[in-house]
Amino acid sequence: MLSNRLGIILTTALAPAVWGTTYIVTTELLPPGRPLLAAVVRALPAGLLLVLITRRLPRGSWWWRATVLGALNIGAFLALLFVAAYRLPGGVAATVGAVQPLLVAGLSAGLLGERLTLRTVLSGLAGVAGVSLLVLRAGARLDGLGVAAALGGAVVMAAGVVLSKRWAPPAPLLATTGWQLVAGGLLLLPVALLVEGPPPAVLTPANLAGYGYLSLVGAALAYTLWFRGIRALSPTGVTFLGLLSPLVATTVGWVVLGQELTAAQVLGAAVVLGALVVAQGGRPNGGSRPEEGVRTEGNGRPAAGSEDDLVRVQS
Repeated sequence: MLSNRLGIILTTALAPAVWGTTYIVTTELLPPGRPLLAAVVRALPAGLLLVLITRRLPRGSWWWRATVLGALNIGAFLALLFVAAYRLPGGVAATVGAVQPLLVAGLSAGLLGERLTLRTVLSGLAGVAGVSLLVLRAGARLDGLGVAAALGGAVVMAAGVVLSKRWAPPAPLLATTGWQLVAGGLLLLPVALLVEGPPPAVLTPANLAGYGYLSLVGAALAYTLWFRGIRALSPTGVTFLGLLSPLVATTVGWVVLGQELTAAQVLGAAVVLGALVVAQGGRPNGGSRPEEGVRTEGNGRPAAGSEDDLVRVQS
């Protein structure tokens, strides 16, 4: 049981680790000044591919639920991240975004019945401190709208993570991941066209390779692993793994681009890793109540029912 949980934690951690490579892929391979186009190409083709593979469409209330989750986890989050990235230094945006585990912990206490512990709060504060040491630079300017966008991005994704746990999945993991990616991509598409205009007429092989990586690895694979982790683990524990993104981004910049790595950054990396380890020490599923839509018998086992009920339990 313990080794299985550790395996799920490690595979879930691959998602934010992959997202930590987004910066170098964007700067080195993609056309400049097109972050929203990158977000659309990252989400929409990957979502359509997963829907095509699974051949499953939402039913009933899951049309609007998938839209809400896609907006929170992908569409609105990436749009707000775009605003924050353009109005703030990257270190400020990442530091503000590091409050997300604390937000998820608070929402999980209210919506999922998880207990908000002192260890979680202290780990969350340590995570913010570690990320600030890792990426924040002296003299970084603050912009009110940029800070609000960064905080809003953390809030909407925190809500998406908790709702992803609360709403019982009605279909296999690949299908529900595809629904969210399609919904988020469709939400971003008109925004990208309005803000950035039509896509470039000519794309180089490097551009195509970058977009392919972001879509297949950064979205289809990474989001599948991320949502699998949310299904199996506590949302609070999962969201702490998101602190790996700035850690991986800094490490890649040091190894690949030859960027300087200071003693403060090394200390910040150690603090982030310590916060991650401590935060994973709770109960395997965070003590949350059974997911909505799964009927249980008196012994806690799923009750016999429809095929959809069986899918909810197995997925």
